[in-house]
This record gives sequence, C-alpha cells and structure tokens, in this order.
Amino acid sequence: MIILIPAYEPDHQLIKLIRNLHEADPWLTIVVVDDGSGPAYKETFDAAARLGCHVLGYPVNGGKGHALKAGFAFIAGNFPGQDVVCADSDGQHGVADILAVADRVRHVTAATVLGSRNFTGNVPARSRFGNTVTRGLFRLATGQRITDTQTGLRGYKADMVPWLLGVRGERYEYELNLLLEAKQAGYGIVSVGIATVYLNDNAGSHFRPVADSLRIYAPLLKFLASSLSAFVVDMVMFLVLLGVTDSLLVAVLGARLVSATVNFLVNRRLVFEHGKDRPLRSAATGYVALVLVLLLANYASIWALTSAAVPDLPAKILTEAGLLGVSYAVQHRFLFTRKGRAEHRETHTPALVPAQFQHSQTLKSGHQFPQRFRSNR
Repeated sequence: MIILIPAYEPDHQLIKLIRNLHEADPWLTIVVVDDGSGPAYKETFDAAARLGCHVLGYPVNGGKGHALKAGFAFIAGNFPGQDVVCADSDGQHGVADILAVADRVRHVTAATVLGSRNFTGNVPARSRFGNTVTRGLFRLATGQRITDTQTGLRGYKADMVPWLLGVRGERYEYELNLLLEAKQAGYGIVSVGIATVYLNDNAGSHFRPVADSLRIYAPLLKFLASSLSAFVVDMVMFLVLLGVTDSLLVAVLGARLVSATVNFLVNRRLVFEHGKDRPLRSAATGYVALVLVLLLANYASIWALTSAAVPDLPAKILTEAGLLGVSYAVQHRFLFTRKGRAEHRETHTPALVPAQFQHSQTLKSGHQFPQRFRSNR
C-alpha cells in the first residue's frame, strides 16, 4: 500500500502526519510530492526524506491534480501493482481514517474509495457551502448520491493508475473530474465515514474560492449555460408556433427540433470537449434518440400540467427544469463519453503511463521519478 501526499507550502502538520503514519504502520510506503513550494520549504521536504519518504518535486507550482499525477506516474514506474491512498498534507486526515480507507481499498474491486466527512460540528461556512453545492451538482450530473465530493482522502486499486493519469485537470477540478468520469470508465464509488477536521478554520488550505470554484464547476456551468440558451430558443419557438398553429403538438415538436440542433452543436463543441473524438454520426444518432425520448416526456408532462389547469408557460418551464438533469446525465455518460475502461487499458498496455511520464532519471537516493518533474532539491 502506497500513501501519496501532495503538498504545497506545507507546515509542521506534514511531518507530524508522516511520523504518525510510520508509528501506526512502519511498513507503509509514503510518497510526498512537492508541488513547487520553493526554497523556503526545502527543510520540510528534506525532513520528510530523512523520515524515509520518497520525495518528488519540481520548481513551479502546477496544482493539486498535477501533483497527484506526478505521484501516480512515480508509483506506476517504481511500485507497480501497489494500491494507493491519497491524503492531504494539512492535518485534516487522521491516521486512523487513512488506514480505514486503505483497508477498504484492499477489499474492493474496480472502485474509488472516498473518505467521506459528515460535516457536523465546527465546519467553516465556505467548506460547508462548497460541498453542498458540489454534491447537488454532482447528483444532477450523474444521478449518484455522494456525501463528500471534495474529500482529498481517496483510495485507488493498482489497476486504476493508468486511468488516473489520463483524467483531465491539473488543479482542484481534477478530483471532481475523477468522480464525474468514474462510472463511464467502469469504476464504482465507495464511501468510508471519516472525522470532519478543520484546523484553524482551514487556514492551511490553498483553495482559492473564486478561481478554483470556477475550475471545479466549469463542466456543469457550461452545460447549464448551453441548456439555458437552448431553452430560450425552445421557448421562443414554442410560443411562436403555438400562436400560429394553435396546436400543442406542433409547437412542442417544432420548438424542440430547432433547440435540439442548437444544443447538440454547442454541447459537442464546447461543453463535452472530451467527446469530440467520437464520430459525428454516432453522437448525432444517440442525441436524436435522446431527443425523441425527452420529447415524449416533454409533451406528456406539459399535457398533464395544462390539463390540470396550469398555464402553458409555467407548464413548459416546470417540464424543462425537471428534464434538465436527465439530459445532462445521459449526454455525459453515454453520448459524449471517453473511452471505456477496457479500451483505456488496451491503450495503456503494456506501457503503464502516458508518454510524457515515461522518461525518468535517477536521484542520488537511488529513487526514480519522471523527468518532467525534476527535483529542485
């Protein structure tokens, strides 16, 4: 079992965590990634190396996702076949919880194990709000209920490492992308309850509320913007056709034909960018099938609401809002999807890591790490 700890400008909590982990299990292998912290933090990382950790580093801060990928590449090259547990360096994850996640990883197959906080007690407002928003958006996107989508304590089976290296994102958005793409790659999500710990009101966190939140929510926000623009087109066409033909069926069909075309083109080019490599005909065929199903649901819902004396416009708005989550989930999981797990493994076998991670050099300690992540020590 490998414990992977990405660290940016860490304080004494990092060394305390390493010591406590070694006391609890002297046989643990710990990999620490210095995410461009700079010379001022050299002593901290040197101390980690003296405690027996494999310490990787590079001069410029790349973000948490970048640091995690550096660690995964190192582990794939030096400890193939080893499961991995990722923990934060700021003291928020207790040793007992880390070991609990590690134990759960040993007993699952093809699944990510999340150390999930229950957010009770003295939790900073921004953390509580952020997790609530992300949890709701994640459920909208995937249909899955997850208590803690933002936890940094996660466990992965060894055979998931090639997939982990291929997921988009270099900063905090990387961890949400892992969850969003897990199901379509053939991986489940399992949760283990852990303590909710915030030291000094989470002062050790380097999370930037505005910039990093935009990165995290970007895929969902782009979809919502695309859906809103299609909704406006659909609404205008619906009202025009209803006024001209006085036929609910013609109005719904005509409006949906125009708005669906707009929505498909925008989603394929701007929202689900990782699905651009899917053939246009294949994506369009799937989208037409989705539109037909949603169209029937749309018509049935509006008919039921208007029959219950709900005015046309409110009935249309209620129906579209209700079908929004279904549309996103289907498009994200099936229409504009990445390659499945089997295809992904075929792509990365026999090479365990992408080409940019395969060139390595040897440190004076004898350990190897990808050349892309040269040490500044």
